[in-house]
Amino acid sequence: PVPSQFHRLIVRIIPSGGLAGNLMYMKKCYFYIVSDIRISNATSGRSINLALSHRGRQALKAIGMEDQVVSQGIPMRARRIHAPSGKKYSIPYGTNSQYILSVDRASLNKELLMAAEKYSNSKVYFGHKLQYCNVESGLLTFLGSDQTSKEITCDLIVGCDGAFSTVRKQFMRQTRFNYSQMYIPHGYMELTILPKNGNFAMEPNYLHIWPRNTFMMIALPNMDKSFTCTLFMSFEDFEMLKTGDQVLDFFKTYFPDSIPLIGEHELKNDYFRLPAQAMISVKCSSYHIDCRCVLMGDAAHAIVPFYGQGMNAVSWGNLFSVCLPEFSRLRVPDDHAISDLAMYNYIEMRAHVNSTWFIFRKYIDNFLNALLPSTIIPLYTMVRSTFPTVPSHYLASPSFPLCLFCAYKNKRDMGYFQT
Repeated sequence: PVPSQFHRLIVRIIPSGGLAGNLMYMKKCYFYIVSDIRISNATSGRSINLALSHRGRQALKAIGMEDQVVSQGIPMRARRIHAPSGKKYSIPYGTNSQYILSVDRASLNKELLMAAEKYSNSKVYFGHKLQYCNVESGLLTFLGSDQTSKEITCDLIVGCDGAFSTVRKQFMRQTRFNYSQMYIPHGYMELTILPKNGNFAMEPNYLHIWPRNTFMMIALPNMDKSFTCTLFMSFEDFEMLKTGDQVLDFFKTYFPDSIPLIGEHELKNDYFRLPAQAMISVKCSSYHIDCRCVLMGDAAHAIVPFYGQGMNAVSWGNLFSVCLPEFSRLRVPDDHAISDLAMYNYIEMRAHVNSTWFIFRKYIDNFLNALLPSTIIPLYTMVRSTFPTVPSHYLASPSFPLCLFCAYKNKRDMGYFQT
């Protein structure tokens, strides 16, 4: 029980979600979470590995956790492309100082959860699933671990309860609330490359990609010297492979150099360990109801993981009547834009990197960026690596000149966004 004079913030976070928020502004902050990921046996194969860029590091720096998290990450300075012939080549992300970090998603979430618990004004409740939310009254009903219903009231609800948000269902009862969701036709499946002779089986400081135009596989390094591989392709292609021998033949055709890395036996077993997982894109507007409720994370803007910018930021102190409308006004266009950019980046990763012209243009982009760093800035550098102050909706605008060599290309690609 909490005295009524305290403000109460109620947050529900799914186990695979990130932990966001500024606790210092809250007098009392309660987190209601389905399970404690630090002790639960989470099923692997349902979470795509995390690449941490400059934007994410700036957020961690603001709460004093950058060094702690970065020390557990592995720098990836370029894409390492694996051709079907076995030939490999690299496409740098930018200059030598520009790179992204491979970070274990579960470890990061655990670190953030432990950091939240250290605040004297926060309290975490595990084993509580949100069943019902009434924004007008501030009433929330949870199903406890003992299967009994528990009701609480609060002043502010922050819904971080994922792409299938229970909190968002209340928004959908409001007039002039826009909502759309789309499953892309491709799914993903996790595989693993174990260490060889106690070391990495491939070069560790790369994001490895096997681009095959309509599908692809990627591999990110882990601190235990393994690689987490993720295979992205259409569900129809996944369903065509029904036996271990069919899987092996498929990999011999499209990913031959990965077979000795994964292992034939392991590949046959891992492929059928879990079914391919779906990827959903969610857009909605707006993100708040008065000063009583706000959506964040996947509840507001689930996106496909190929750009993966998931940071929320607003700085209007504790004045929620101003803060929440500003959050919706500023974030909605940015989140819709990064969703579209992520859709496009999937095409770039699985197909465009095979193009000689694309590789040439990348080197020209980086060369010009090195000569004129404040004038000519490649799209990827803006989104992920260097410029956290550039709003995403500017990057997706057809009139925004990314560089001399891709201004036309940017306008042409917007046709894809509009579909």
